[in-house]
Amino acid sequence: MKKITSLTPDQEAQMSVYRDKWIKIGLNTDRIDPERARAAVELLYARGGLSAPDKIVFANGPRHAKELLGKNHSVTDSCVYGNHEAAWLSFYDYMQNVCGIDFEGKLDGLMAVANECGWVSCYDTMAVIQDRPLHIKMDEDNRLHCETGPAILYADGFTVYSWHGVRIPHEWIEDKASLTAKIALTWENVEQRRAACEILGWVNIIKELDAKVIDEDEDPMIGTLLEADIPEIGREKFLRVLCGTGREFALPVPPDMKTALQANAWTFGIDDPNELLNLEVRT
Repeated sequence: MKKITSLTPDQEAQMSVYRDKWIKIGLNTDRIDPERARAAVELLYARGGLSAPDKIVFANGPRHAKELLGKNHSVTDSCVYGNHEAAWLSFYDYMQNVCGIDFEGKLDGLMAVANECGWVSCYDTMAVIQDRPLHIKMDEDNRLHCETGPAILYADGFTVYSWHGVRIPHEWIEDKASLTAKIALTWENVEQRRAACEILGWVNIIKELDAKVIDEDEDPMIGTLLEADIPEIGREKFLRVLCGTGREFALPVPPDMKTALQANAWTFGIDDPNELLNLEVRT
C-alpha cells in the first residue's frame, strides 16, 4: 500500500471539503430512495464476498425494524449503521480520493450504504433497511440537543432525547412538571444530573440548597454571587441575577469568581469588571 509521510497544501485544503461532505451525509434526514438503497445493500454484500439475501425489506425506524426482525433478533445485531458510519468513513474517503490510497473497493459497499441508507440489519436470508430520521436537532456547539421534544425522531415513533449532548429520559422534556429538584440533585448519573438541573433551572435548584452568599451587589441586574454544595460534584458558584425582563435566573460561574460584578462580567466575556458598568444595555 502507498505510504504517505506528509500532505501537500492542496491535500490539506481538501480536509475541510471532506469533513463537510461527511457531516452532511451523517446528518442527512431526507427520505431514502428504495431502489438506490437496495442497490447499495447488494453492493455491500458483494464487496463482502456474500450473495445478497433473497428478502430485502424496508423499515421507517428502529422500532419498525425490530418488528420486522422478530423477537429473536436485536436491531443492533449484524447492523451496519448507514449514514451514521460517516465519522470514520470520511477518513478513508479522503485518503482514497485525495491521497491516492487504493483500498481495492473493499469499502465501496459501506460508503454506498452510508450515502443511501439509514441503519441496515444484515443477515444471510434477510436485510432490513431503515429510513433516516425525520429530524436531528443540535445546539450551537453541534451537540445533540432539543429543549421542546426529541432531538432525534424517526417516522416509527422511535426517539432520542438529549440535552447538550447528554441523553436524558423523555419525561424530562415531555412532562417537565415531573422533574423536581430532589430528582435532579439525587440522579445517579452525574452528567444527566447536571442536565436535569439545567432543565429545571439553577435558580430553582439553588432554592433547595443551603446556598451561601459570597457577594451581593446593590444592583439586582448585577446580582448575587452564591456558593452551594452539589452532591457528588462539590462546591460550585452561581450568579443569581435579575434580567431586563424582570425574570430571576441563575447560572454556574467559574470557582475563582470573588464578586457578583466579576461573575456578571464573565458572562459577557469581559475581563475587567469595571467595563461592565459602562455598558448601556445588559440582558
